[in-house]
Amino acid sequence: MRNPRNETLGATDTLPSSSPASGTGQGDRPASTKGKGGKRERAPGPPRVREGADAEPIRRCILSGERDVRPHLVRLALAPDGQIHPDVRAKAPGRGAWIGVTRVELEAAIKKGKLKGALARAFKTGEFTIPPELPAQIEAALERNALDRLGLESRSGTVLIGSDRIEQNARSGKLKALYHASDAAEDGNRKLDQAWRIGNDVEGSGLRGLALPASRTILALALGRENVVHIGLTDRAAAKRVSEALDRWLHFIGPEPSPVSCETASQGASASQQNGTSPITGASGSTGHSPAVDMTEEFE
Repeated sequence: MRNPRNETLGATDTLPSSSPASGTGQGDRPASTKGKGGKRERAPGPPRVREGADAEPIRRCILSGERDVRPHLVRLALAPDGQIHPDVRAKAPGRGAWIGVTRVELEAAIKKGKLKGALARAFKTGEFTIPPELPAQIEAALERNALDRLGLESRSGTVLIGSDRIEQNARSGKLKALYHASDAAEDGNRKLDQAWRIGNDVEGSGLRGLALPASRTILALALGRENVVHIGLTDRAAAKRVSEALDRWLHFIGPEPSPVSCETASQGASASQQNGTSPITGASGSTGHSPAVDMTEEFE
């Protein structure tokens, strides 16, 4: 479901493997047969497998039919008042349905009634309302989630800022992730990208940091620092957590995010929470991930 938009690898220092979950859809579900007493029994099929104790279960996008791990999808929750709300942290009570499409694809699905039909099948009821601002709500929630993750990693001490510190760790092979602000200078980006390639002994490759659709002002607010132009991570687990949060956001907004400018600190992530829109502009990309398990559920 995730494919890099270019050769950028801002999540890890290794090339992503191919995803075994893409394009499976309904076709690989075992058929049901009638057993004794006319009861339906499920025909033998591949077992649901977890690879490792901490492996994430697979969920199925109700719109595309593709499967992916939960951190790469967005959960839609049915509230008691009948409203459909984004539940990007998958913490809301009750039943939820999962989507993994882009904002453009979601808007088309809403317009054509495809989302309503898919949700009705998932929830087994048609008594719900899809708010017209749902795509904007999802984008804003994914943005907040990604920026919050960067802030948490910064407070835990796993984030590097400052070109000199990042370059030093990149050249020594310690850097696991590299990100650039949308308004970072190209020469500064190229310098750190080259240092990262040298540290990974892949000079001449396309390995480079990911340009985020967030200005240095927004990143500084998220990290609680000043003038955050470049971000580096040396902890592999932290890099994975950040990558997953960013990947969902960047995949959803697509290659052309909503052009809403943000000139002052008061118009940062908190403003997006108030009006349901994204306050940032810039280039975007996707880091790409591969699911590690083969356990399937459409909703829970």
